Amino acid sequence: MASFQKYSTKQGQLWLFKMDTGINPQTGKRQTTTRRGFKTKKEAQTAAAKLEQELVNGLLINNNNFTYQDIFEEWFTNHSQTIKTSTIATIESKFKSHILPRFGKLKIKDITKAYCQRMINEIATNIASVNDIKIQANQVFKYALKMDLITKNPMEHVSIPKQPNELLSEHSEVDKRNYWTKEEIKHFLELTKNELSYRDYVLFHLLIYTGARKGELLALTWEDIDFEAGSLRLWKTLFYNKGKFIIQTPKTKESKRLISLDPKTLSLLKKWRIRQREANMAIKNTIDNGNIAFTREDGTPIRLAYPNEKLNIVIKKHNLHPITIHGLRHTHASLLFEAGASIKEVQERLGHTDVKMTMNIYTHVTNTLKEQTATKFQRYIEL
Repeated sequence: MASFQKYSTKQGQLWLFKMDTGINPQTGKRQTTTRRGFKTKKEAQTAAAKLEQELVNGLLINNNNFTYQDIFEEWFTNHSQTIKTSTIATIESKFKSHILPRFGKLKIKDITKAYCQRMINEIATNIASVNDIKIQANQVFKYALKMDLITKNPMEHVSIPKQPNELLSEHSEVDKRNYWTKEEIKHFLELTKNELSYRDYVLFHLLIYTGARKGELLALTWEDIDFEAGSLRLWKTLFYNKGKFIIQTPKTKESKRLISLDPKTLSLLKKWRIRQREANMAIKNTIDNGNIAFTREDGTPIRLAYPNEKLNIVIKKHNLHPITIHGLRHTHASLLFEAGASIKEVQERLGHTDVKMTMNIYTHVTNTLKEQTATKFQRYIEL
């Protein structure tokens, strides 16, 4: 309800009203607004009734001086309590690098659809993962909408521009394949066996023969390997944040899995465990690292970037087809399909949450096999 009051000015007697406009979402306290300059009490009453109706309909935004940065900080304070440390670091990085420099100082009520579209277009020219940026930026607008700080979400209908590589022909995908053939894998493993340390050779062998993520293998402890049953338990991952190594559980329940190991892989792991113990005894290493299987010489965990760096060194030195560490995981899945594994088997072994991820790999493998069909026919008929 509004209260009305007459007051004096140089122009004569005027009217004002005061009204409670609800809870300030930032302070949690009630707030009021005062409107002045009405010639009569009836004018003040009419204006008060209109304001009251706008509040009821959500058309008036309480404290419309909030900036995007203000709302981000409030949203993130709550959101960060529901997600993992690694996710917190990722989100903070995206906001610091891409979102807050473009939106932070603007009043959230003044940000338009057109501005959002321009900013997304600009970001898309610099990074490929622009959709992830849009999703995170949109979280703040959705929160503001939920808290009645804005009446419409300006980011809602913003479109993601196509990346240049998405407009290329299908033939370009062949040149950018992020996996190796069986022959390329054999050649790579032979190179790593001869040129890298035994630890690195076993690590790359395990990446290829299990399809595990690098963070999963770098968090591996000897207790996770059952040498009798021939199995490997993947249920945690290594993460580095603010100068500390953190062992945390994976994002999805599907990532927690038990996979089988072949006799050759088990043999390599046994040899590496013996060598690691002998090396620790030689330097009298007393670091308590939780019995991690792959460590640096001083017993501390291996940096997450280390496998990437070693892979790139070998590729460049021997002019191999360039792939990423994730490409080794893709390679494992591809060769499983070629060996006759089912989609379900590959999905479970790799810990894919969505079968679509597995199907994308399956599609390119089946296309490769189809291309070999004509060659098989030719070889048969010309014998």
